[in-house]
Amino acid sequence: MTGVKLLDFWASPFGLRVRISLAEKGVEYEYKEENLAEKSELLVSANPVYKKIPVLIHDGKPVCESLIIVQYIDEAWSDKGPALLPKDPYERAQARFWADFVDKKMYDCGTRIWKSKGEAKEEAKKEFIDNMKLLETVLGDKPFFGGDVFGYLDISLIPFACWFYSYETEGSFSIEEACPKISEWVKRCKERESVSKSLPDPHKVHEFLLFLKKRFGIE
Repeated sequence: MTGVKLLDFWASPFGLRVRISLAEKGVEYEYKEENLAEKSELLVSANPVYKKIPVLIHDGKPVCESLIIVQYIDEAWSDKGPALLPKDPYERAQARFWADFVDKKMYDCGTRIWKSKGEAKEEAKKEFIDNMKLLETVLGDKPFFGGDVFGYLDISLIPFACWFYSYETEGSFSIEEACPKISEWVKRCKERESVSKSLPDPHKVHEFLLFLKKRFGIE
């Protein structure tokens, strides 16, 4: 068996970043699905600080936090597949800046859309759309955030596409209408095998979200 193992959860946009990156590099690995309600001893020992997925274990050594893992994959397998981060230092810094923006904004806004009600829901929805429109300005007229090349910032954001249906359904809005450039970008990303074979069915993700709402007592 390969010396690469991924501790993950199927619907996690953060874990999907790692799966897409490994697919882009053509790295074989063992996948271990985690039960987040009852975390395994392996997960807790591999990530004792946060006790969260994803964790990439390479030759027995754990690497934690999705964006750090993506960078690690790019460096550890620099001889395989395309480079995930730009070679130019300034472009690399910009990609990291906007990936950090995605990290700090997307999940939080999306979660507040389905967890909140009334005015709070509307505020979360507006913030989410505003953030997406800002990312549209970064994308511009380029095919991908990295220009002609699918790369780090694309990998950071595209996993959230499988949650878009849930955000739209819970928030009663259309990303295609609000952010058409992002919608077209999603379609281009899905033409890549690494993306299309990694992203779960959005309707299955929404079923999981409904389970979460019931579990948290959200109506």
